[in-house]
Amino acid sequence: MNKNLDKQGRWRNKTVSFRMSKEEVMLLDNLVSLSGLTKQDYIIKRLLCKDVVVVDNTRIYKALKNQIEQIFTELKKLSTTQEIDDVTLSTIQFIGQILRDMKEGNQ
Repeated sequence: MNKNLDKQGRWRNKTVSFRMSKEEVMLLDNLVSLSGLTKQDYIIKRLLCKDVVVVDNTRIYKALKNQIEQIFTELKKLSTTQEIDDVTLSTIQFIGQILRDMKEGNQ
């Protein structure tokens, strides 16, 4: 049987699983798509307190565009800012951080 090695030549044979709420899964999926990483790599980096570095490319720009469009649609439905849910607010904050980092990288 062939062993499955990751890009760094490590054999990952241990499985870690946990339960999440619907809202937590939505937020995780949003953050993963915006990071450009696989879900596994994103979770490992976050759990090990390593920086998640977003490298700008067309896939990231498309994810940003899609997330901003979804957020805009949600914001149009609201009557006050107090109604913004935690998932949307966290996604907005992460997008803001990505955009700030991209701006600093272009200077």
